Amino acid sequence: MIQACGHSVRVLIFPNESAIHCERRCTPQGPDAKGLSRSTEPLTEGRADVVASRSMTSSEAAEPEAGEPSGLKVGRGKPRTSGLQVGRGKPRSSGLQVGRGKPRSSGGGQPETKKADGGPENFVHRWLRPGTRSRRRIVALAIYAICVVTFAVVAGKDRIGEHTPFNHYAHLANAWLHGRQDLPGGAPHYAQGNDFAEFEGKTYISFPPFPALLMLPFVALAGSPEAFRDGQFIVWLAGIGPALLFLVLEKLGEQGRSCWGERFNAALSLVFAFGTVYFFSAVQGTVWFAAHVIGVGLAAAYLLVAIDAERPWLAGLLCACGWATRPTLLLTSIFFGLEALRVCCTDKGGLPTEGTFLVRAEETWKRADLGTFLRKCIAFSVPILIAFAIMSWMNATRFHTMSPFAGHEYLGIRWRPRIEKWGLFGYHYLGKNLGIMLTSLPWLPASGARAHGAPPFQINLHGLALWFTTPLYFWLFRPKKTTWLYGSLAITAGVCALMNALYQNSGWRQFGYRFSNDYAILLFVMLALGGRPAGFWARTAAIWSIGWNLFGAITFDRGGTASQYYFAEGTQSVVYQPD
Repeated sequence: MIQACGHSVRVLIFPNESAIHCERRCTPQGPDAKGLSRSTEPLTEGRADVVASRSMTSSEAAEPEAGEPSGLKVGRGKPRTSGLQVGRGKPRSSGLQVGRGKPRSSGGGQPETKKADGGPENFVHRWLRPGTRSRRRIVALAIYAICVVTFAVVAGKDRIGEHTPFNHYAHLANAWLHGRQDLPGGAPHYAQGNDFAEFEGKTYISFPPFPALLMLPFVALAGSPEAFRDGQFIVWLAGIGPALLFLVLEKLGEQGRSCWGERFNAALSLVFAFGTVYFFSAVQGTVWFAAHVIGVGLAAAYLLVAIDAERPWLAGLLCACGWATRPTLLLTSIFFGLEALRVCCTDKGGLPTEGTFLVRAEETWKRADLGTFLRKCIAFSVPILIAFAIMSWMNATRFHTMSPFAGHEYLGIRWRPRIEKWGLFGYHYLGKNLGIMLTSLPWLPASGARAHGAPPFQINLHGLALWFTTPLYFWLFRPKKTTWLYGSLAITAGVCALMNALYQNSGWRQFGYRFSNDYAILLFVMLALGGRPAGFWARTAAIWSIGWNLFGAITFDRGGTASQYYFAEGTQSVVYQPD
């Protein structure tokens, strides 16, 4: 059956099936047209032998061009007389055509692209034609622009026009420009000694160095860390993550793994930008939040090339850069391994679906093309091993250790004894961090306190619970469908979340649980893959998310009257509201 509408027609020919399946990816009519748009039904998981898709207007479907035989034509191939042809071969006969041949005019001569009304199509229409790569890139660019403008307005003139007080990465870049790893003049006075590593009388930046590498040429042009506007630099980068998330969602839609169309994917990308803790993170610019912004962009780019284990070396490079920005992102390599395993089973019937877990694991091992799997994994691992070697050399020259993970244990902070006693990671921190991530809520004033000028609520600087700032995450527990890809993302996100929950710090001094930025991209892709309709409650949750995160972006760490909404206590020991 072929379905034609005013937006697009997709024809899928699956192996071992004689029928031709079609999907309509357009804005639904009737009650479902309200709010975020969605398509009719999700496609079958996996990659079809042939996927041919082209935007077609209803007039194109109903009225063939002059010189072409009657019947439905999908693609741009030469006219045929009968039968079904798939590919780009020579014309055989008319009827249904699936391919990418060049369109011909009715009287021969040069090909001419036409609009639905029969007139010639200009370059703007070609670029904006639904389903084309150029249109996806233009929409992604628009999302980037919306994000950057919004973040810049919310950040304000002080953060855009001056350097931030915690411009650690700019100082690390400046140290490299002077041929050294320690800070030439020690820690700057305006940073108040916050989060600098002290070792053998020298001051170092122990944060992972990739953001400093990005800033290096700009610090050189500016002449000093103080002349470089690091907050503005981060705002320019903050639109990359949401834009790349849109491209990831569009790629999954083209592959038939997601049932959503362009408008829903764009809306979901903007909800990620403004409806999660990424919003308040993007407008800070300081060392801790700069790493989150760059890490989100790298995570989205990584997903774009890691799906189907498509580009192993580039995926490995992005994973390595992610680890050199936010160490948690190293664990996203799990996703690549699972995707490579799935792809390497394709030629032998795909992944097994029957039997116990052990039976399926054994059958998967038998079906996998181990040679291809190892080649992909080796290509993926090479950039990561190179990054390990570079960090080992840096730490050997700084801290006299070959461990690529060393550095933060030398921070000159008041809770350093805690680190020395319990380590940087450990079970000791799990209960406290889980409590903050899942149960931290706004504090309401005691009875009668409002009469004395108390604010309507306060937020502990340990931050709000993840589900409170983004209740859309509840939809992850009831997906309409689950696939191997959905499970791979869930496993990867779960491992990343566990690593953060074992860390010695909860993310203290935050509006919401900022460590979720490390895996939020994965969770939003899962929301799209789950296929749950975006009904009233989903839209309400999205509005709630944007509202609260906007509040956090305009009030967190602002000083003045905004500080009354936050409970500040320097020991990090107060998690819940005292009696």
